[in-house]
Amino acid sequence: MPFAHFKVPAGTLSPEDKKKIVERTTDLYAEIYGERARPTTVVLVDEVPDGGWGVAGNVLTAAMLNGEG
Repeated sequence: MPFAHFKVPAGTLSPEDKKKIVERTTDLYAEIYGERARPTTVVLVDEVPDGGWGVAGNVLTAAMLNGEG
């Protein structure tokens, strides 16, 4: 069973964006593994609370990622 797990900042994706991630990821796995993979592909879009992650020792916020801070 193919599985993809995306972690994104909370509140930065619309429901339509999440739908695109699920659909396109499923399409990619089906392209790689064949259509037999489509019905068992699992895609998880996990929203991380603001300030709950960092890069290079710096805590990131949605505002910072959007160029606001």
